Amino acid sequence: MQRLWAPWRMPYLKDGNKAEGCFLCEKAASNEDAANYVVYRGDHAYILLNTYPYSNGHLLVAPYQHAAILQDMDDATLYELIKLIEKGTALLARAMHPQGFNVGLNIGKAAGAGIADHIHAHIVPRWIGDTNFLTVVGETRTIPEMLDETYRRLQTALAAEGEGAD
Repeated sequence: MQRLWAPWRMPYLKDGNKAEGCFLCEKAASNEDAANYVVYRGDHAYILLNTYPYSNGHLLVAPYQHAAILQDMDDATLYELIKLIEKGTALLARAMHPQGFNVGLNIGKAAGAGIADHIHAHIVPRWIGDTNFLTVVGETRTIPEMLDETYRRLQTALAAEGEGAD
């Protein structure tokens, strides 16, 4: 029998539904980008690694503004949100060479939003054959690379284009 170890998920399983406050606002306000896996900061929004990813390189793009729906954001924020989705897919393409992407917004609890009061986009890199019976039957995901390594790869790709972390 083979075992899949994912020890970083235990805090989420124990406390994932007990968090108070907004983790997206907390990470945006913090100046500890590496510890928070903040990959890139724009003027109105930022890119960060999802700490509970669907696949390696799963990014979130969130506005600094705590807003639940698109209509609550100004045009500059909306524009930058889309531009950072574009930047995130390009960064993942350079760093991880996926064969495709799932990009989406879950707006509202009924749509599956885990954080319904702070809108954010998901960028999930995909490879042919990256899902298997574990995801479909066992609701288990296999993530073969630690977040620190993925973060390092993304920062290296950013540095290559002259935009490394400060």
